[in-house]
Amino acid sequence: MPALTLSQAAPTLGGVEAPELVELLRGRRVAVLTGAGMSTDSGIPDYRGPDSPPANPMTIRQFTSDRVFRQRYWARNHVGWRHMDQRRPNAGHRALAALERAGVVTGLITQNVDLLHTKAGSRAVVNLHGTYVQVVCLDCGHTMSRAELADLLEAANPGFLERAHDVGSIAVAPDADAVVGDTANFRIVDCPACGGMLKPDIVYFGENVPKPVVDLAYSLIDDADALLVAGSSLTVYSGYRFVRHAAAQGKPIAIVNRGRTRGDDLATVKIDNGCSPMMALLADELPALASSA
Repeated sequence: MPALTLSQAAPTLGGVEAPELVELLRGRRVAVLTGAGMSTDSGIPDYRGPDSPPANPMTIRQFTSDRVFRQRYWARNHVGWRHMDQRRPNAGHRALAALERAGVVTGLITQNVDLLHTKAGSRAVVNLHGTYVQVVCLDCGHTMSRAELADLLEAANPGFLERAHDVGSIAVAPDADAVVGDTANFRIVDCPACGGMLKPDIVYFGENVPKPVVDLAYSLIDDADALLVAGSSLTVYSGYRFVRHAAAQGKPIAIVNRGRTRGDDLATVKIDNGCSPMMALLADELPALASSA
């Protein structure tokens, strides 16, 4: 059965109305899958939204095989991770945390590395692609915080941040990659424990999500009665597989996203709208949703 779709132009209550979405989730324990569209209202652009600029994220093969790519990445990340660290949860993140506290949301899988769900107060969070706050050595497994690495990179590249910011406004991607022009003289820092290759502890394009993380995410869906997707085009299989998993179990699926997604044909309800207003609407409907949940 094709999804019942509500457009942005539907009659609204405080700006938004989605009775089909509320009815679908009423009395059900809900697992949530979120993507980059969840964080756009926090000042982090997504990759594939209707208004997103073209983006070509670095692949794991490029990162590990070419020092020039690594140099460019760390130079840009040295600027971008601070922007990511300063972002704050928006109304959508706060609404999902409230729904979790009320027992409606039983677990949350996020494709984002920005930690905004955790900052908002959500506890049962699976960070599918890791987070921006940790760095790992690919040779010895040593880990360190991104803040620790920032101090080392700053010492190796004095004045780099100031020169980058002097250029003007900085555009930052969802993986904390900032647009910085001159990276040719940036000095990379190697692992302080073994001298090996350091990498952000996030899953790059072309890299597999660790199996224990995938299994934990599947278990959240297994324990829920419905799946809510918010802000993901589901283009990448690492997220789309969870929609297929829920569909195979016959569980209702609701998708909230601006524009089409890969999972639209599997959705019971599809809402073409932004995440913040729709999640806030669900939080406002807590008494209705929590009945029998």
